[in-house]
Amino acid sequence: MTAKRAVVVIAVVFIAYAVLLGWRGVLLIGTGDPVAIGLGIAVLVIPLLGLYLVWREIQFGRRTEALAHELDREGGLPVDDLPRRPSGRIERVAADAAFTQYKEEAEAAPEDWRVWFRLSTAYDAAGDRKRARSSMRTAIQYHDQT
Repeated sequence: MTAKRAVVVIAVVFIAYAVLLGWRGVLLIGTGDPVAIGLGIAVLVIPLLGLYLVWREIQFGRRTEALAHELDREGGLPVDDLPRRPSGRIERVAADAAFTQYKEEAEAAPEDWRVWFRLSTAYDAAGDRKRARSSMRTAIQYHDQT
């Protein structure tokens, strides 16, 4: 199953869950009991918050994919040639060496979305997902400004 199909399946399942949960919230509100009304409102808020978060993640993925396609057309995607362990994980020493190169590029051209995209892939290869996502958000922000 491709990643896109998996996202669609997960989103559909979540939407079904949110609808069922939302219906329970409506039923609780319909009882007229103050405690049940409070619970019903809380039950309605949870799926709405979840739907927002799922939508935000899907948008992030779509934007990241669009940037990857654009960078690929320009011939600027980093080559995935780092040595790997038998498990498939990238060797840490090689990832750190590649990271240094991409970090220097980002420092030299801090407003170029392309270097932030490549820095994001380097963070990801080094196993730092939080900084990888942050760098990708920066790449998206600079891309939108151009």
